[in-house]
Amino acid sequence: MSDGLRPDRPAGSAAAYVTLVTNADFALGAKALLRSLTLTATQADLCVLHTGGVGADALAPLADLGARLVETDLLPTSDAFNTAHARDRLHGLAPFTKGEKPAFHTPLDNFCKLRLWQLDYDRVVFLDADTLVLQNIDRLFEYPEFSAAPNVYESLADFHRLNSGVFTARPSAATFDAMLTRLDAPGAFWRRTDQTFLQDYFPNWHGLPVFDNMLQYVWFNLPELWNWPDIRVLHFQYEKPWQDHAKADLVRPLIDLWRAFEAGTDIPNPASLPKPA
Repeated sequence: MSDGLRPDRPAGSAAAYVTLVTNADFALGAKALLRSLTLTATQADLCVLHTGGVGADALAPLADLGARLVETDLLPTSDAFNTAHARDRLHGLAPFTKGEKPAFHTPLDNFCKLRLWQLDYDRVVFLDADTLVLQNIDRLFEYPEFSAAPNVYESLADFHRLNSGVFTARPSAATFDAMLTRLDAPGAFWRRTDQTFLQDYFPNWHGLPVFDNMLQYVWFNLPELWNWPDIRVLHFQYEKPWQDHAKADLVRPLIDLWRAFEAGTDIPNPASLPKPA
């Protein structure tokens, strides 16, 4: 295993679903995600990258669900890079105007996603910890690097930009080293952190269907796109389902679904859920 990663046990397969947990909030999200993956009957490994900000109590439920835990350091980025991407400065230069980032969101942590290119797997599907997998998506392991769905949540004009909450990757030490060189070049500023960087690094990214990364704002912004039987991954971008937030009533059926997965009981068939108003 390369420097910066400390696994708790060896990998069990050539393919893995990987998520990133940087605090107790995202560990709670990962618990629901892992439970949703186990219900798809996947045979791939479940792997959780976690930083030093996550306590043993928050990680224990993830191990109980069969996840391989891999502790990771933050990337060895320069002081100038860290200053430019600190929460207050980043959000000041590139404020979020469409939704509200939670207080526990730390932009620099996002770049730890790149550590997955150091993992000892042949193929990886990365999933943000605020996603749920509603159908088996093992087919994504056969997709090329780099595949991601478009960042569609407000209008069809969003198709030109990827969303990094779900993507395919082929771990490689050479790729990781090349990424670090590009990431921390003099004057580098990545407006949407890992998302902007990955689109720059993989300009010819392969587009996945929006149903492989259905963003929650589609529910009220583009309801004609929402069809429960087609949705394979549901992604709670911006506000999280375990928070109290201003849009909670707008997405109440989605929050209720997430809570069922988190609790692990009485999980409804998504096809039986209400359609957008």
